[in-house]
Amino acid sequence: MRNLIYISLFLGFSCTEVSVIEKPAGPPVIEFVDIQPRVVKEFQDSILITFKYSDPDGDLGYENPDERPLSIHDSRLIQADFQHVSLLAPKDKSLDISGQLTIKLKNTFLLGTSNEEVTSYELILMDRAGNASNAVQTDEITIVRD
Repeated sequence: MRNLIYISLFLGFSCTEVSVIEKPAGPPVIEFVDIQPRVVKEFQDSILITFKYSDPDGDLGYENPDERPLSIHDSRLIQADFQHVSLLAPKDKSLDISGQLTIKLKNTFLLGTSNEEVTSYELILMDRAGNASNAVQTDEITIVRD
């Protein structure tokens, strides 16, 4: 999706088109901010991950809660989980947007038989055009058995 801005000059009684400026569409960009708490009790504590986002055409998020554009990959696992992100700009507008999101992960648990495990998460955010953001890695957290 490309956005065009038309510039016209009015000179006397005539109208002259001077140029067409294209605003490039592109993928979103994300930046890790924080993860809390750093020590989590399995099945009890929720994890809050905060990251900044920017997107030149503002097509981030969905109305439909079944759409899950945020990939969250726990480093202990083979496959990522996905989470819903609500619309971050009006769906019918193309705006250069930026902001900060905090997501909540519930019910984290130990995978093995030890009393604690260390993990981190990799995040990737997809826009509605199918463009993937850069991947960001969180700091490590420790999950403990209660």
